[in-house]
Formats: sequence, structure tokens, C-alpha cells
Amino acid sequence: MTDMVRRQAIDIVFEQVGGDDLVLTTTGLISRESFASHDRPGNFYMIGSMGLLSSIGLGLALLKPSRRVFVLEGDGSALMSLGAIPLIATEAPRNLLHVILDNEAYESTGGQPSITSRVDLAGIAEAAGYARSVAVRTENELRNELAVALAGTGPNLVLAKVGISSGHDLPRVAHSPVEIRDRFIAAAKKGASKMAGAIAGANAGA
Repeated sequence: MTDMVRRQAIDIVFEQVGGDDLVLTTTGLISRESFASHDRPGNFYMIGSMGLLSSIGLGLALLKPSRRVFVLEGDGSALMSLGAIPLIATEAPRNLLHVILDNEAYESTGGQPSITSRVDLAGIAEAAGYARSVAVRTENELRNELAVALAGTGPNLVLAKVGISSGHDLPRVAHSPVEIRDRFIAAAKKGASKMAGAIAGANAGA
């Protein structure tokens, strides 16, 4: 069991997000909660297309190796495109942090149970070859593991077990899909991040 709710976990993830970082959030309540409390041009809110977020994050991380890329999705989204996990591990983008908020339910569509009470997504990522993959159940564990992941090289996965939230009264993302796309592209096209030197040095030493 866990006492951590999804909104708390999202807040903790955004505590680690810097001005140059790019954040992709999955369709449904995760995007709505991220928009409500942490809207920024560097956020890409997936409106539909459930299951494709991790693949988009992989492409973005490979295209922008000097920028940190956060993929923030739920267990339902991760399960829907499970083949993306070994692909991410194989391509091994050092700048990718994959966060799965696992409440063992398809909450955005009514709370139907998923299968992650019996399927270990963090274990799958570890077996696939992520640089690091861990599961956490408390706010302190999440903060600590995010810090560890971001201090190292990726791809890293942090799976946070969270409880069902009562966030269905949240407003939907107010930006249109075109607005989300255009402002995110503008944010992604900004000059080299402060992380560029550190990541380049790490790549040179590999």
C-alpha cells in the first residue's frame, strides 16, 4: 500500500524540473493535474494517443541530447506500449528520465483495474537494460530516487506507486493541440541547455 497520491507525486517530479528541461505528460488526469499546477511552455500535454508518450519521449531525447527529457505517464499508458521500454533501453538516451505513476488502475476512464498489481514494470525496465530502474512508495523515496537518477546518466526509470486520487473535477488543458505543439516546439528550439557541457563530457568519457 501507499499513502502517496498522484498529485503529490507530480509536484515532486516538477520540483526537479529546470527551466530548459522538456516534460511530456500522458493523456488524461496526469496531463490535467500537470497543467493545473505546473503549466509551462516546455510541457507537452498528450491529448489522446494513449500509449505513445514514451516513444515520443525517446525520439525527443535522441533529437535533443543536450536537454533533459522527462516522460511522465501512468501504468495504463506504459502497458499499452510495452515494447517501447526495450527500445528505450537499446537506444540508451542518457538524458531521458522515465517516470511511471502506478495506481494499478485506468483512473482517467473510470478506475478500471490494470494488471500492475501483478506485473512489475520497474522490473521489466531493469531486465530490458535501463541504466537504472527503481520503484518507490513514499514521497521521500521519490525525491531521493529522482535526485539519484538525475545525477547519473540515463535512461532511468522511477516507478511511483500512488493511490487513486479525487481529481476528476480538474479542468481540462486549456490550450488547443496546436497551441501545445507550437509553444513546445519553440521551447525545444531554445539555445543549448546548461546541461550540454556535462552531458557532452559524460559522452566523451564513455
